Amino acid sequence: MSGTIEQFKKLVDAEEFFIFFQLPYDQKVVNVNRLHILKKFSQYMSEIDEQFSDVSAEEKLQKYCEALQKAYQVFIESTPHEQKLFKVFNDKPKNVITLTEITSD
Repeated sequence: MSGTIEQFKKLVDAEEFFIFFQLPYDQKVVNVNRLHILKKFSQYMSEIDEQFSDVSAEEKLQKYCEALQKAYQVFIESTPHEQKLFKVFNDKPKNVITLTEITSD
């Protein structure tokens, strides 16, 4: 990895992160899970920032690289629905009655 933390901070797209860290990825997996991978990666980055605030920029980038690999792997082994990262997956629809709510008299 030859990038700097300043270059890292300018990245936006999922593919840019994979290219920056020189990580292999399947474009089909990224196309389907892009936002979920980035959300999970963001969560991992927050944990890293809290736990490793005193490490060098190079060490932090290495940990971010590992976090991106981990986030990508999550969605190879799991689905966005199983991970429930976004509010929409946790909200119960207001106009739906589940079978468990139906009782017979």
